[in-house]
Amino acid sequence: MKAIVVPGPKQGYKLEEVPDPKPGKDEVIVRVDRAALCYRDLLQLQGYYPRMKYPVILGHEVVGTIEEVGENVKGFEVGDKVISLLYAPDGTCEYCQIGEEAYCHHRLGYSEELDGFFAEKAKIKITSLVKVPKGTPDEGAVLVPCVTGMIYRGIRRTGGIRKGELVLVTGASGGVGIHAIQVAKALGAKVIGVTTSEEKAKIIKQYADYVIVGTKFSEEAKKIGDVTLVIDTVGTPTFDESLKSLWMGGKIVQIGNVDPSQIYNLRLGYIILKDLKIVGHASATKKDAEDTLKLTQEGKIKPVIAGTVSLENIDEGYKMIKDKNKIGKVLVKP
Repeated sequence: MKAIVVPGPKQGYKLEEVPDPKPGKDEVIVRVDRAALCYRDLLQLQGYYPRMKYPVILGHEVVGTIEEVGENVKGFEVGDKVISLLYAPDGTCEYCQIGEEAYCHHRLGYSEELDGFFAEKAKIKITSLVKVPKGTPDEGAVLVPCVTGMIYRGIRRTGGIRKGELVLVTGASGGVGIHAIQVAKALGAKVIGVTTSEEKAKIIKQYADYVIVGTKFSEEAKKIGDVTLVIDTVGTPTFDESLKSLWMGGKIVQIGNVDPSQIYNLRLGYIILKDLKIVGHASATKKDAEDTLKLTQEGKIKPVIAGTVSLENIDEGYKMIKDKNKIGKVLVKP
């Protein structure tokens, strides 16, 4: 089969012919219906993910159809539509037993220790499989593990959203940001979308209640009301303004980290006196994935897709990822 392979550290990627995967006892083989490109891919290629084993198939977001099942697999059958978590937990540790698989001591990451999903077929461990409800579009299902379900869990970790609560989302036109707006809205929030582009603001207005254009957005946000939750999908370029936007007792779910080499000098007194909470966040559990798939099936979260490329044209996909004019996620259809 064809696959996008990373041969070694900081060696880029190659389209290669590799052997079709075979399932182990506790694994399934899926036909990849959609995979998704992510900014994380670019950070992996730059060497920021030290646990990567090589060579490895790139890609950590997938929706697929089961073609083969291992002899110990129960609850899943050939023909089932499934997604995978970003990682494979062991399914037996104390964290897995209480539904917090994201903290499993023995978890293995797809596109890191395990082969990922930029391929015609993929091998997935039973512990990371989640069934996709009938009627859920592939374009929406593929976004759950690393985007919508991840955001849903991040909000849940802050205590959830009160009806009418004012939430601010930075990087609102990006693949994460445009869907963060929708997740927050689906949970009852009023949402401010922040962007640096007047042109993109026109699209964001279709999803957010308010839109602010510019890099200095905190004062404008305060005029709208008391922002009690920020979903920051950018990182150091927006973090300071995100903090300033918050009313007392507010919370930040920090997802974005566009430049891991940058250091932010955090003033502890500001955090303490304003009683703020900062939640670093990166993944979802099976329960989060199931809940978010339901919201997607119901049409409360609608996928916003900037473009879809083939494995052969994946270079074009990464050009789209870097294009500041794009809105939404970029997908791969093998």
